[in-house]
Amino acid sequence: MKQVTDNAIAAGQDEGKTFLGHPTGLFVLFFAEMWERFSYYGMRALLVLYLTKHFLFDREAAYGLYGAYTTLVYIGPVIGGFLADKYLGARKAVTIGAIFLVLGHLGMAVEGDPVLDGQSPDPSVLNIFYFSLALIIVGVGFLKANISTIVGSLYKKTDTRRDSAFTIFYVGINTGAFLGALIAGYLGETFGWAYGFGAAGVGMLLGLIVFVWGKPALRGAGEPSDPAKLSAPMVGPLNREHMIWLGAIIVTFIVWFLVRSQGTVNTLLLIAMTITYLYIVWRAIAKLNPHQRNRIIVALILISTNVLFWGLFEQAGSSLNLFTDEHVDRNLFGWEVPASMFQSINAFYIMTLGPVFAGLWVWLGKKGWEPSAPMKFALALMQLGAGFLVLAFGSSAGAMTPVIFIFLIYLLHTTGELCMSPVGLSAMTRLSVTSMVGLMMGAWFLASGAGNAVAAMIAQATASGGEGIGQVLSVYTKVGWFAIGIGVLFAIAAPFMTKMMHLDTLSDDSVDDVGTVDTFGSNTDPGAPDKTLG
Repeated sequence: MKQVTDNAIAAGQDEGKTFLGHPTGLFVLFFAEMWERFSYYGMRALLVLYLTKHFLFDREAAYGLYGAYTTLVYIGPVIGGFLADKYLGARKAVTIGAIFLVLGHLGMAVEGDPVLDGQSPDPSVLNIFYFSLALIIVGVGFLKANISTIVGSLYKKTDTRRDSAFTIFYVGINTGAFLGALIAGYLGETFGWAYGFGAAGVGMLLGLIVFVWGKPALRGAGEPSDPAKLSAPMVGPLNREHMIWLGAIIVTFIVWFLVRSQGTVNTLLLIAMTITYLYIVWRAIAKLNPHQRNRIIVALILISTNVLFWGLFEQAGSSLNLFTDEHVDRNLFGWEVPASMFQSINAFYIMTLGPVFAGLWVWLGKKGWEPSAPMKFALALMQLGAGFLVLAFGSSAGAMTPVIFIFLIYLLHTTGELCMSPVGLSAMTRLSVTSMVGLMMGAWFLASGAGNAVAAMIAQATASGGEGIGQVLSVYTKVGWFAIGIGVLFAIAAPFMTKMMHLDTLSDDSVDDVGTVDTFGSNTDPGAPDKTLG
């Protein structure tokens, strides 16, 4: 445990140089994640269009593959978070993930000849495509949860800058998403798919370079908890780090086949979520004191909300993408803007509104008026639902939808996202004990994966009655009202959940739950500070 304590002291108490009031390590992570998101969202903007226009997939099959891919992308962080917590440390995990991502995105640039009506795709090109998706999935599994964990480890748990830091980090994410959708989307639809996917690969390579170059600024955050154990021989000359690399390669080949089967992926997702939730609940009951346990329960409730939020939000890359392509007047100043480029709107709003929200939370916090994390989640759901209702209101079956309503749905979805996603990332690191933070962050992204599985089913529902606009708007209206209803119920429950967070007893102690509590709580005082007992 000494290495963990030393890292916590280095990262959380002696932050060294700062920039704009934050540790410089935050901005290394900002730029590394910016380029990673450039690659991911650049590819995502093109994927469904690529499937339906290049390989001539029908839209239900395209939505299914897109859903399987995005679901697997978010299952991986549970495993990546666990391996980082127990062996690798977050920094090494991020490095492994970045290498896999570079290879995967560059592989996507192999497009082959376009498929003609009545023909089937070239099996060799299709297999390269599937294998590239598998590399990206495994890479995100190692990187996604762990880079957010490093952000959290730069701050004490009671540091009032935490929500602001995660919002700044989130602006970095969306700067990459904005540029990725614009540049890769434009190149892919204008000059050829390979140019768009190739640009995404170059972006990921830049992210890897920034992360490796900026290691000193992290000041020990994210290092392995037991370096000697990690480097000790395990199987012949191979140590644990070598075995993790080998396991990642084997898993890539397994995912290569899984990504083609939406049903199999959804079954695995259900199993993964069940096991993860049960394990977290067992850890909370068996290892933690009552206040820690209650925080974990609230965290699980917040995690579960992810499923609904992202199930609706992620229509952006699937059904909303094709809706924009087919039913929206995209003519701006005499230029018909490629549909994929509209996915940059969400990221642009976050870049401009993110600092506003970061400052707003700090200002409200100083006044004692800041909404609790559960109340912010309630506001997020209501704004998400309102976005769909606004689009449905502005669309009709007899005419092209004015482009202003695409800007409005993305605006409402973005303000909802800013009330939920960076706040949720911050809440996971705040409500978790140190030895579970990677696991909890992985569970957060696992629920996002479940949301993407739900998103695929909703998208398929928009195509189930044919390709007309009426079916799409009918589905959007129903899910819009449903999200608003759940948001209202969540707002009613928010005060109770806030009380269960026990923020008044939150501690900055780096020691956490190891050996902390009698299973039945006999050694704990419900009002005691959140720290190791005994």
